[in-house]
Amino acid sequence: MEWNLIFFVNSILLGVGLAMDAFSVSIANALGESGMKKSRMCFIAGVYAFFQFAMPMIGWICVHTIVEYFQNFEKFIPWIALALLLWIGGKMIWEAVRGEEDSDDENALTKLTFATLLIQGVATSIDALSVGFTIADYGLLMAFVASVIIAGVTFAICMTGLLIGKKAGEKLGSKATLLGGVILVGIGIEIFVKGVVL
Repeated sequence: MEWNLIFFVNSILLGVGLAMDAFSVSIANALGESGMKKSRMCFIAGVYAFFQFAMPMIGWICVHTIVEYFQNFEKFIPWIALALLLWIGGKMIWEAVRGEEDSDDENALTKLTFATLLIQGVATSIDALSVGFTIADYGLLMAFVASVIIAGVTFAICMTGLLIGKKAGEKLGSKATLLGGVILVGIGIEIFVKGVVL
């Protein structure tokens, strides 16, 4: 593979495709935390970008070292993403419904914890492990640069999602957490169907 315009365009397009789940999760997170500051938004988008950088690199390393084990693990990826996002989304839905019963106070919205953010980062980027096969013919430096581009695109797309979710969350109030949970469950199902059925 050569360093040319096609390499950079392909890397950007890969980034856009891989970032769509993280984009939707970003919207869901910001719906539940409409008072989110810019520094926190940058941190959240940065976590997703990090995982979108790390997963293709891990996939690339697996392809060049333990390929037969990686191929066996690959079939579990949709199941893992489904389980993680169903758990997080279900928890958000449960807390939103329980919060509505306890109080109509808008401040009762659930704040995104670091542990939950890490789980979301893994769940939304785990399918990017398969990109290791896509970029298997790249050298180490090219694979690294492609992963950096994917991370940069992810960061920009997630920041956009957070801004959209924040604006929508201000209008939706306490219903935003419920909607965010439903979105996460939907993304989990979509990743599963894409990975298992299609």
